[in-house]
Amino acid sequence: MAKHEHVRVAVIGSGFGGLGAAVRLRREGITDFVVLERADSVGGTWRDNSYPGCACDVPSHLYSFSFAPNPDWPRTFSGQRHIRAYLEHVTDTFGIRPHLRLGHEVVRSVWNADELRWDIETSRGTFSADVVVSATGPLSDPKIPDIPGLADFTGKIFHSAQWDHDYDLTGKRVAMVGTGASAIQIVPSIQPRVSRLTVFQRTPPWVMPRVDRAISAPERWLHRQLPFTTAARRGLLWGIRELQVSAFTKRPDELGLIERLAKANIARAVKDPALRAKLTPSYRLGCKRILLSNAYYPALTRPNVDVVASGLKEVRGNTVVAADGTETEVDAIVFGTGFHVTDMPIAERVVGADGRTLAEQWKGGMEALRGATAAGFPNFMTIIGPNTGLGNSSMILMIESQLNYMADYLRRLNTIGGRSALDARPSAVGVWNRRVQSRMQRTVWKAGGCDSWYLDANGRNTTLWPGTTSEFRRETRSVDLSEYEVLRAPETPEASEATAAGSTRAKEAVQ
Repeated sequence: MAKHEHVRVAVIGSGFGGLGAAVRLRREGITDFVVLERADSVGGTWRDNSYPGCACDVPSHLYSFSFAPNPDWPRTFSGQRHIRAYLEHVTDTFGIRPHLRLGHEVVRSVWNADELRWDIETSRGTFSADVVVSATGPLSDPKIPDIPGLADFTGKIFHSAQWDHDYDLTGKRVAMVGTGASAIQIVPSIQPRVSRLTVFQRTPPWVMPRVDRAISAPERWLHRQLPFTTAARRGLLWGIRELQVSAFTKRPDELGLIERLAKANIARAVKDPALRAKLTPSYRLGCKRILLSNAYYPALTRPNVDVVASGLKEVRGNTVVAADGTETEVDAIVFGTGFHVTDMPIAERVVGADGRTLAEQWKGGMEALRGATAAGFPNFMTIIGPNTGLGNSSMILMIESQLNYMADYLRRLNTIGGRSALDARPSAVGVWNRRVQSRMQRTVWKAGGCDSWYLDANGRNTTLWPGTTSEFRRETRSVDLSEYEVLRAPETPEASEATAAGSTRAKEAVQ
């Protein structure tokens, strides 16, 4: 077991959010911190998701840190292997390795009101920290639905984020459950080698062509020799997406043209009218995540693929049964059923000032001031917190904005001095979230006629940000102390005597 260690800041998670926080801490001159990671390497979701065909649907030059541009991205949309390598490179380049505590899963984190610190229990020892930055992310804990009979299935079962590379799907009869972002990459990757593929689709996604290509050697050379060209490319990609935001957040009817293009995309690839009808959504484009693929629709038309337009209802032995009664015998079940996004398990492990967990606090829906701090959880911050997700751009932009907020938060604590903490006022959290939810009502995610993973159990969208990334950056540029209660530890007699002695010496020096 590791010895107890006290640090200024404890970061939980080593994906983009956690590594970004670590880099920013070092750039702020703070080296007294640890990064607690449950796995044996960095990378977060880009370490865990290694399924066939795994790639990003945001252009590479935008899906990277502004402070760590990569001139050598191999494709306009890079694959999992290259993104994970990029995160390893960031870890080495910015000297993060000494701060990593790999294999340290956070079991419980409890606010110590007497000491104004967090007491953290991990799977390999205990820590305490003045400030905790939770960067576990919403795509870190896979969700497998509770299907009757699943436990008795004698074949192979795994989630897309827990791919079993030792199990050979060649010649197998496979059920793919779900048609989200992972599934549309998995299906065309495994279709050529399985004997039969049955895709269980509850709701068809909108799928647009993926305009992907290899980035040429001359382009990469230019980006290496003239770094401003990389910045310009990133800026152009960002600007295009900023211009698209109003259609998602204010005027969903403007998405009608894109919808027609998406329908044309289906018509080109799928000639069978019955299959085409199954694959055509009935909700407004953008209500659920828009997916990108050139291979998904063609794969569904192959002779060894069946699309069942119904969710998986139960499992009987080796037979999977859909809600519409369709029965199929399979050797393996692959779940592409998403993650615990609005009910993040880390929230059950964080105990605040009043003894309640963050999960209990968020029972009615996740709420955090500026996506970062929850009332009753002093000096606890989230990266990619409530209502910070995006529907059309790069999450790295939002992460960097939250890192700005984190940096100013720590500066404020230093200015206050002593043992101190900031606790978000319930009134400030309420004002912020009422404003966010009011803006959410006219967005395509709320008014588009679908049920998506953006919504919590109460039907509230506690996941996405209803504005531009530049708006969010302005909102998180600095900490407004009026939105926080300042907590100070009572001075010990020794500290009081030291303060008095210092004052006496100062007076004598003046005289």
